[in-house]
Amino acid sequence: MGIADKLFKMKQEKAAANLKAGLDFLANNKQKPGIVELSSGLQYEVLVEGNGEKPTAFNQVTCHYHGTLIDGTVFDSSVKRNKPATFPLNMVIKGWTEGLQLMPAGSKYRFFIPPQLAYGERQVSAEIGSNSTLIFEVELLGIN
Repeated sequence: MGIADKLFKMKQEKAAANLKAGLDFLANNKQKPGIVELSSGLQYEVLVEGNGEKPTAFNQVTCHYHGTLIDGTVFDSSVKRNKPATFPLNMVIKGWTEGLQLMPAGSKYRFFIPPQLAYGERQVSAEIGSNSTLIFEVELLGIN
């Protein structure tokens, strides 16, 4: 077995381990009080319920967010940068598109996003490997 084959096998094993860890995490997480699971597999928790409008997938939104892996590793945070992000809601991962449409402006939710609603089998960074389950704390500041 050559080096390329060994690397490929290692990537496959890591992806399988990430998937199992994420599925186990989500199975335990949905048992906790306040956690809602949708038919898509997206789980969420309402931290603060706002009273503004809810966005549609075709709106542009402004959010503050903090993203971690299930082990607590922070991979991105507009909060840490002290700069909210503005983006078209239909141009982000499926878990965000689905989850943010549940939120009235002014709300803060925590999303637990399974791999199929995040980046799937793609490794998108050193932190976010294949089949990673992602956790985002998201505050919907406004709909543009």
